[in-house]
This record gives sequence, C-alpha cells and structure tokens, in this order.
Amino acid sequence: MMDTTFTLFEYFVFFYASSLFLFYSVLGIFSFINILRYKTYSSKLDDKFLLNSPLTPGISIVAPAYNEEKTIIANVKSLLTLNYPLFEVIIVNDGSKDKTLELLVEEFELVETPYAYVERIKTKPFKRIFKSTNPKYSHLTIVDKVNGGTKADASNAGINASQYPYFLCTDVDCILHRNTMLRMIKPILNSKVDTIAVGATLRMSNSCDVEEGTITRVRPPRGLIPRFQELEYLRAYLFGKMGWGLVNCVPNISGGLGLFNTEIAINSGGYSSESHAEDMDLTTKMAAFMINNKRKYHIDYIPISCCWTEGPPNLSILARQRIRWATGLAQIFVVHRKILCNPRYGRLGLVVFPFMFLYEFLAPIIEIVGLAWFILLVLKGDVNWNAALYIFLYSYSFAITIGTLVIL
Repeated sequence: MMDTTFTLFEYFVFFYASSLFLFYSVLGIFSFINILRYKTYSSKLDDKFLLNSPLTPGISIVAPAYNEEKTIIANVKSLLTLNYPLFEVIIVNDGSKDKTLELLVEEFELVETPYAYVERIKTKPFKRIFKSTNPKYSHLTIVDKVNGGTKADASNAGINASQYPYFLCTDVDCILHRNTMLRMIKPILNSKVDTIAVGATLRMSNSCDVEEGTITRVRPPRGLIPRFQELEYLRAYLFGKMGWGLVNCVPNISGGLGLFNTEIAINSGGYSSESHAEDMDLTTKMAAFMINNKRKYHIDYIPISCCWTEGPPNLSILARQRIRWATGLAQIFVVHRKILCNPRYGRLGLVVFPFMFLYEFLAPIIEIVGLAWFILLVLKGDVNWNAALYIFLYSYSFAITIGTLVIL
C-alpha cells in the first residue's frame, strides 16, 4: 500500500511539473504576442495628441502616507511633476505620528478647506481636507484621517476624495516615470470593451540614482536579495502578467502601481481592509462585479517600466513580505471561494483561480513534501542519481531560459 502511494505521488509530481513547464511556455508565447500588440497601438496614440486633447480622461493619483517625514516632500514634488493634461494628487495622511502632515502644510502652503467628502467606501473616520493657497499646487489635495492600520483603508479614503473617472494607486515612496499616466491610459483608450484596470512593470530602486524624487539613472540592485527580486518582478510582469493579459486572465494589479476605473472600484466595495493581498482582492471584486452584471471587461498590463520601489534588503524583511503574500493568497481563496471552478465566472473561475490555486497556493506545499520525500529516498538509497541529475539540469536550464528571455 505504501509503495503504491509513493508511486502515485511521484507520478503526480512528474505531471504537475510537466504541466507547469507547459503553461510557462505558452505564457511566454502569449507575452511575446502581447508586447508586439502593445507596441502597435502605443505608437498610434501619440503622447502629444493625448496631452493636447480635451477628451483625455482625468486621473486621480492616490498615495497613502504614514510616518513618511524623511521623504514626503521630495516624493510629493515628484508626483506633482508627472506629465499629464488633467490629474490631481491625493495624499492620504493616515494618522501619522511624526511630522508628515506639518511638513506638507508648511512646504505646500496648505490650509484646511471645506470639501464635499462623500464616504462612498467605508473607512476609519475622516478628519479634514487641506488644499494649497498657492496656484502652483492647485491639483494637490491632502486627506487627513484616523489611522486605519492598513494601506487599504487609506487608499479607500483617497478614492472617496477623488473627482476623476480613473484613479492611479501607488505608494508615496514609489518613484514613477514622468510619463506613467500617458503610458497606462493607452490600453483603456485602445480597448473596444471597458478596461477596468491596467498595471505596469515594477522595478527595484535600491541602487538607482535618485535626485528630488526622480530617477536620474537606472541600475540593477547591487544587493543579492533585491537583485533576485528584480529578476522575479521582471519575470512576473513581462512573462506572466503580459501573457495573461492577452487572454484577459490577469490575476491581479500590483498595489505598487495600478490604474483603476473609479466607478467600478467603488461599486465593487473598494479595497478590503482585512486582506493581506488587497490588490488581488480588489482586482477579483471588480472582475466579479462586471461578470455578475453581465458586462464585458478587460484587465491589461503594459510592458514598460513605470515604477521603482524599494526591495527587501535582507532575509528578515523578505520573509515578512512573503508571509504576507502567502497569507493574502490564502485569504483570497477563503473570501472568494465561490469563484473557484465556477463556470458562471468564466475565465476568472475556470482559468485564473484554478491556476493560482494549483501553481501558486499549492506549490510551496508540494515542494516541501517533495523535498522531504527526496531526503527519505536518499536515506533509503533508492535514488537513481543519473536520472536525478538529468531532471535537475532540465529544470534548471528551463528556469535559466525564462530568466534570460525576460532580461532580453
């Protein structure tokens, strides 16, 4: 009985790994096609035309801030210099205990202003709104609120204060390319159906040269851990999400940088304050909302690097990050369990959720069991070392091939 169980497990691992290799190969082809598609329509939508057109939709930039006194001024100035014809910058002071708010008030000549703040998404209590008396900063809004304990709660307050049909959610310490909004609005304008969310490639800022909140020179991270994450990000965005974007199966829009349809996000309930993966939760809720209301939609990604963020510099911070991601993924399958393998939700229920469940949620469990089984085989002397070497070289070569393609 035990031998039969071991044999079945070995066959399972073989077919599991083979199917994963197959999926990655298909995603690579899809990604290549989608990148060519992006280049085609991106060149047709000229930046000068978008900058001068009265029909270019407005965008609200929402950036939560908590105890950011060291970098808040440079980061806000960077956001204010972005190149777009119609936008506002909404900084949400999420109950900071340092001088974040005081520095903002002093630097940008802010005064408390009567403002029709409508709580379309429930958040921790809202306090007040600040606007600048200097016309130079007329499109800057500061929302002051009680600390909600999560970025999600602060982001929801920013959405409540927004006035434009789309909002771009980012972290206040992220560094954005000057043409980020021009680049990210193009998939929306190019689409024949409602594009409810757009993401872009994130990179590591760890070793980049930064002056006044602007990257003057892009460098690969010098540290080993951020360098691995840089490659992981490139693989996830250029190879994974670009591939899924071709068949409208993007699993999530990163919390570091995402452009969303404001109306759909509000009607979906906004970010979940309880979730450890609020970005994936919002993307899922928006897609489910469109499906439940029988409305066609699209979620897309662009292959251009638009955002640089600080990567984990050491193993302890990396571990906290991965534990939070893993916990958030588990929460997704609990909260949205009715979607998994449900034909009613189309590709979301039959492709996106099953893939995430099999190859992302279960993968660490299968890897740990497989490693323990391999150690047991070594102790028993039952390892076919020639076959094991071939399998290792094949797997390693496949991973190296994907990494090389992503870099190229």
